[in-house]
Amino acid sequence: MDNNQPIIVKRVKKSAAGHHGGAWKIAFADFATAMMAFFLVLWLMSSATPEQKKAIAGYFQDPIGFTESASPYVIDLGGTPTPAPDRTLNPEIQAQPDSTQNKVNPDMEERADPNDSNRVQPDPTQSPDSSPDRQPNAAAQKDQNQQAQKMDASQAEKIAEQVDKERLELLLQELQNKIEQNPELQKFKDQILLEITQDGLRIQIVDAENRPMFDSGSPRLKSYFEDILLAMADTIRQVPNKISISGHTDAARYNGKGDFSNWELSAGRANAARRALIAGGYPEEQVARIVGYASSAPFDREHPLNPVNRRIDIIVLTKKAQQAIEGRAGGNQAPKPAAGAAPAASRSGVSSGGVSATGNLAQPINNAAFKQQINAFDAGVIQSKP
Repeated sequence: MDNNQPIIVKRVKKSAAGHHGGAWKIAFADFATAMMAFFLVLWLMSSATPEQKKAIAGYFQDPIGFTESASPYVIDLGGTPTPAPDRTLNPEIQAQPDSTQNKVNPDMEERADPNDSNRVQPDPTQSPDSSPDRQPNAAAQKDQNQQAQKMDASQAEKIAEQVDKERLELLLQELQNKIEQNPELQKFKDQILLEITQDGLRIQIVDAENRPMFDSGSPRLKSYFEDILLAMADTIRQVPNKISISGHTDAARYNGKGDFSNWELSAGRANAARRALIAGGYPEEQVARIVGYASSAPFDREHPLNPVNRRIDIIVLTKKAQQAIEGRAGGNQAPKPAAGAAPAASRSGVSSGGVSATGNLAQPINNAAFKQQINAFDAGVIQSKP
């Protein structure tokens, strides 16, 4: 075999791939520009006032019908864009008379003959605002402003009610958690009833068969009932809402001496509950009302002698209920007892009406996060929530 066969070496020359074009970059740049413009328009529209939006809409509906009266821009930057009826393409605008048709160009006025008898002379006794065209517009604008103010007040009131409701719901949840976590309160959880009503958060502490809150026929608190009020005062004081305290008795006739009756007894028990709350750190000026109902609003109507009819109601009032008690305008009717009976004013001077603000102020609140949540709406301004 011939060992001298030629060796063939095949060399392949590698070169870089050819240029595939950059058209996609142009398309992507156009897309990015369009998105930037789109979000810029959204930002401008969110910051524009209703008058500016109306002017912009009018410009795009009839661009020829807007004159450059003191400003070349659609949005008012020192001059107000007004439609020019002689140039408009919108028949609705063209049909409306406007005082701008009677305005005279200053240049034409200078060139006009002052001795021309056909020239209309302005009336010096008539002010610009007293023209017939301007008076209806001014009245309509005044009505629109009044309606806007009413709408703003109504919206603010609705927001305040909603935030007030959320605040009371948070307080309800906090009280339920405290009852479950506190061993002293947990023993009496069947006697502590919590519910949200139209007037606010109602806290009812009722008597049990073998666990009364007061001594028989006396406004003196039992020690365990006083502990309940002291523990609850620390949580209730975290809301700025005022409270109303009412006392109730059963239908058993009071056998005391003199004119002392269930009316005075229920009022005295409500006032004893107030003193216990203040001893627990609750501000006295936050007590809006102390009321004694006697047996006029029983919890169990079918059994008027049931121990649950002997109870203390503490209502953390809504703003409307507080205004009704204080006699301010805009409030609802005064809060009613849980049974729905008509409230009966106590004959004791201590129990009816407002309570003077002479107590000591409460200590600083430790739970700052909870306080910030329940004080979300103060002085008509919505505060930030965590």
